[in-house]
Amino acid sequence: MTIRFDNQVAIVTGAGNGLGKSHALELAKLGAKVVVNDFGGARDGSGGSSEAAEQVVAEIKAAGGDAIANGADVSDMAQVEAMVKQVMDTWGRIDVLINNAGILRDKSFVKMTQDDWDKVVAVHLTGSEICSKAVWPIMREQGYGRIVMTSSASGLYGNFGQANYSSAKLAVVGLMNTLSLEGEKYNIKINCIAPTAATRMTEDLMPPKVLAMLEPKEITPAVLFLASNEAPTHRILLAGAGCYAMVRIMESEGVYLNDEERNADGIAAHFEQIGNMDNASEIMTGGDHVTKILTMVAKAKGIKLG
Repeated sequence: MTIRFDNQVAIVTGAGNGLGKSHALELAKLGAKVVVNDFGGARDGSGGSSEAAEQVVAEIKAAGGDAIANGADVSDMAQVEAMVKQVMDTWGRIDVLINNAGILRDKSFVKMTQDDWDKVVAVHLTGSEICSKAVWPIMREQGYGRIVMTSSASGLYGNFGQANYSSAKLAVVGLMNTLSLEGEKYNIKINCIAPTAATRMTEDLMPPKVLAMLEPKEITPAVLFLASNEAPTHRILLAGAGCYAMVRIMESEGVYLNDEERNADGIAAHFEQIGNMDNASEIMTGGDHVTKILTMVAKAKGIKLG
């Protein structure tokens, strides 16, 4: 199997530097026409693409690829819609969207302002929603689409001083969970990457020796797979320093409590059993969870299902 993106069009947000630049360059090497999005103007939309985005485009073209630069603010619906129109007018289709744009405003929760919260959520979560919404009808109509959300280990597990960032990054997993179901019959596959890499966002957080092991290029192979024709859907991959892993949302078998135990004391008494993961299973939809618990109830009450 050789993964290629010939005749495909890919939008990479936040692609002027770091992870996005790495993704854009490699997509172009594998045949994709690439939209290098990097915010480069005023919030009123009057600015054009950033100098960094123009440099990435120049690098792609120098290597024989095809690319255009775009400076849309991903948290602004009108700017994103204009970007999508530009892409459709230029190439007539959109096959891949990599939601990579991001910012950091790290502070402990007690010091975090509402603006710190709102700006981070606007770019990471709302930006991913706006960009996905803008390409969704196009991907549905053409019967093909690949969307990669950028989550984070901070979102999956938490990180001190990143309440805004970690909340937004776990929220994009929720967005992926539902969109993967809604996109299934249209061959739109949505996945998450949770990268650990040295970027502009992390350069002040880690010592140089650690950053040297966390090059953005180590993340890109996983992103390319998730954006390819061979992609799965509804998956979360972690990547960093040449290491790759998968996170699955697992649920314990759980317990059914009789009426007399269905109180706080009953929960306390059975807490270890409730959390026992020996017979855990992966739950892929909210409906799967409902089916599971109703089956438990029916068994406990001697009700025959089906």
